[in-house]
Amino acid sequence: MAGKLQPLNIGDLRVEVPIIQGGMAVKVSTSSLAAAVAECGGAGTIASAGLGFGTAENETDFVKASREGLQREIRNAKAATRGVVGVNILVALSNYEDLARTAAKEGAHFIASGAGLPLKLPEYVEGSDTRILPIISSARAAALMTSTWKKRYDRLPDGIIVEGPLAGGHLGFKADELRARTSQPLEAIVPEVLGITRGLNIPVIAAGGIFDGKDIAKFLKLGAAGVQIASRFVVTAECSVSQKFKDLFLAAQDKDVMIIDSPVGMPGRAIKTPLIERLARGERVRFKCGYRCLRSCNPAASPYCIAKALDNASRGLLEEAVVFCGHNVSRIDKMTTVRELFDELVSGALAEMALAGRPGAGPLRS
Repeated sequence: MAGKLQPLNIGDLRVEVPIIQGGMAVKVSTSSLAAAVAECGGAGTIASAGLGFGTAENETDFVKASREGLQREIRNAKAATRGVVGVNILVALSNYEDLARTAAKEGAHFIASGAGLPLKLPEYVEGSDTRILPIISSARAAALMTSTWKKRYDRLPDGIIVEGPLAGGHLGFKADELRARTSQPLEAIVPEVLGITRGLNIPVIAAGGIFDGKDIAKFLKLGAAGVQIASRFVVTAECSVSQKFKDLFLAAQDKDVMIIDSPVGMPGRAIKTPLIERLARGERVRFKCGYRCLRSCNPAASPYCIAKALDNASRGLLEEAVVFCGHNVSRIDKMTTVRELFDELVSGALAEMALAGRPGAGPLRS
């Protein structure tokens, strides 16, 4: 290659290739995927939600099973790579604090945290070297996070992940706006967040709908220090989900992608499955719950268990599954490896930036 992309610096943590692999629960982004991404110079992410699900211990001690599942994945990843590996933790989880403290204790390089505002996260990593990156969807949320953490803890985010309306999974936008495609686009949100972080030395990472090198170059040119990509990593050999899950991604068309309501209390983007179609007709899938993994979930009123539905997806039990995806899933058309995907993304970004004349703030180095 004629050059390299500028590394993503999160404090003194250096990510050689400015790509973060997004966290995908339940059991989609585990240690095998995160370590492979880290070996390519990016930042691998283990999704913490649901790692204990499906075990006998989970039914008797949900918190312990979840903690041990996260410990296992972090240790496996760190044994497989000397690269950067972090953890994604949903604020909506009832055991959020325990998972955050566990990630910090196990030496995760960073915690990315969304599905709610992680206002207390600095408490849970105190005394560790774990960097903390809130995931937000507006400049208003970015301002709130920076001001709250500064006032309460005299610290700022080590980075901010700005997730736009084209992302997969749970989304920080109104469902009707997502369905009508009237939400503010990521291209507009990123500059607004950069206005909040100007002078604060907080790298901004763009996420949601970023598919190829052209997209990467576009957001780096806008001033983002890096990007986060999730859905494209599902169809890599290193992703641990069932091949049936991957085949669904490969077969998905635009008409198969839906905005659904989640027990998390936020809308989500998913591929149509028989379960989702039944739920859309108003049916309810009865379930027993002894641990209430989500703060906002009322098992007596919830139409289905999203943890079970996501676990079914990772196992390939698609009739009873929720399969989250990004807006551009229909563009994914082949199986690959993490290394091949990184080569494609980086070479595409470099080529796009070369065509653009390598602008002054451009993230190239020779």
